[in-house]
Parts: sequence; structure tokens; C-alpha cells
Amino acid sequence: MTSTSNFRKAFRDAQTQALVGPNVIKNALPYLGGGLILTALGTYGGLGVIQSNPGLFMTTFWVAFVAELALFFVAQGVAAKGNNGTALPLLATYSLLSGYTLSGLVFVALGTVGIASLGIAALGCGVTFIAARQIGSNLSEQDGMALSQTIRIGIMALFVVLIAQLALSLFGVYTPTFIEIAISGIGVLLFVGSAVVDFFVLPRAYRDEQYLSAALSMYLTYINLFVFILRLLIALNRD
Repeated sequence: MTSTSNFRKAFRDAQTQALVGPNVIKNALPYLGGGLILTALGTYGGLGVIQSNPGLFMTTFWVAFVAELALFFVAQGVAAKGNNGTALPLLATYSLLSGYTLSGLVFVALGTVGIASLGIAALGCGVTFIAARQIGSNLSEQDGMALSQTIRIGIMALFVVLIAQLALSLFGVYTPTFIEIAISGIGVLLFVGSAVVDFFVLPRAYRDEQYLSAALSMYLTYINLFVFILRLLIALNRD
């Protein structure tokens, strides 16, 4: 949900503005890296709780999840105003909480695929970044807007499918493996596309001093890409 909201805002801004932040991505990259490191620390902490006290993890997971959602919207609003001094600690806390809530999926991936799954997912994100930077920075206005619109619609549709999947699981109806593979594969493709779009949209959506907003948008892209790669690997290795 947070990813969809942030993407729609950036896309809407890009439609109405020329290039306003030519250096915003370069300014955002150190904070993107810092956020991902904090997420890794949060995940490591979550794995420790899962192994030592699984019951406690389930309780704290929901607390962290609610706090993560609240922090996202607050931090997004503060960062959009260019109030970076206030936004930075909020985004740092958000990254830690995001890692903690991600640890459940990582735990399943480690038990299903092994530690290689984390390496594959991380490598996939890295390769995507390199390719997306080259492609997205060189898109024409027409191609960039067309791709942005397509990815935006796709992510919104994916979000609806995930909500339906969650709702069905609450009633004991679980997704068959072949459908899970399809959903995860589509998710990977959409967030690879989103990575390309970031390099087109963000310099048109944010000024150079709004680098934390750009970092948050890119962070969401790569975290979601990481998640869907893990989901795909788990589904492919499901008995």
C-alpha cells in the first residue's frame, strides 16, 4: 500500500513538471544505502526474536507493522516539504521497522531455499539498479510517461490481488503454488519496471533538496523487488 501511494504521487508530480531535480537521485543514493543497511539490521534482529521467542515475534510484528505504516505517511509528508532534519530520523526508524517485519519472510526463505536466496535477491536488486539507471535516465518523454503509466496501473492491480490473497488466507484459503509463482513473477517484473521509472520520474517530481523523498521512493522499489524475488524463490521450491 505504501509503495502504491508513493508511486502515484511521484507520477502525478512528474506529469505536470519539467526536470526540476537533476541531482536529486545522486543526492538520494547515500540515504538509500543507509536505509537498506538499517533494514538489514532490523531483519537480523527480527530473526533473532523468531528463533528465541516465536510467540513474542508475532505480537511485536503487528505492533511494528502498524508503527511502520504510520511512520511512512508522516515521514513522507515531512520529507516532501524539504524538512530533512526531521524526516531523517523518522525514515531511519521506518527502515528498521521495515526490516523487522520483513524478517518473517526471510526466515521462511532461509528454511525453504537457504541463504542463497538472500544472495540471489540482493544480486537481482543490484543488477536491476545498474540496468535501470542506464535505461531510465535515457528514456524519451513519451516513452517515459507511457512506461510510468503502465507500471502504475500494474502495481495498483497487484496491490488489489495481494489484498484478496490476504483476505482469502484469513478464511483458510491459500494460493495454489502455480498462482503464487505467477503473482510473484509479475511482482518482480513490475518492480524492475518501477526501478526504471524511478530514474525517469524522480528528477521530474522532486527538487534536489527533496532527496529524502526520492530516497524513500527508491527504497520502496528495491525492498518490494527483494520481497517478490524471495516470494518467487520460495514458491518455486515449495513441495
